[in-house]
Amino acid sequence: MITVTDNAVRQLRTLLEAQPPSEHKGLRVQIAKGGCSGLQYEMSLDAQRAGDSIVEKEGVEFLVDSESADFLRGATLDYRDGLTGAGFHIENPNAARTCGCGTSFEAARPA
Repeated sequence: MITVTDNAVRQLRTLLEAQPPSEHKGLRVQIAKGGCSGLQYEMSLDAQRAGDSIVEKEGVEFLVDSESADFLRGATLDYRDGLTGAGFHIENPNAARTCGCGTSFEAARPA
């Protein structure tokens, strides 16, 4: 599935600490049509749904729906905090090209 860095785990833990403790949520990472290159990454705090793949690391969960799983297979999710901005970032080997914004991509064609 996806690889999650320690920075991403720390940031998700910080986000979840601001949520009511009764809500069991994780970070949903998904692909939607849109963006400059045809597909875009979307992320939100969400509860697990039927059919989700779950990547659990250090007590937090990252959720990927079945439709997004093929586009994210082998990808790495990181959290970056730098001079040009902060946020979750995906390194995706399935992207043939990415947009300058870093949030959209064109999927590589199957061989």
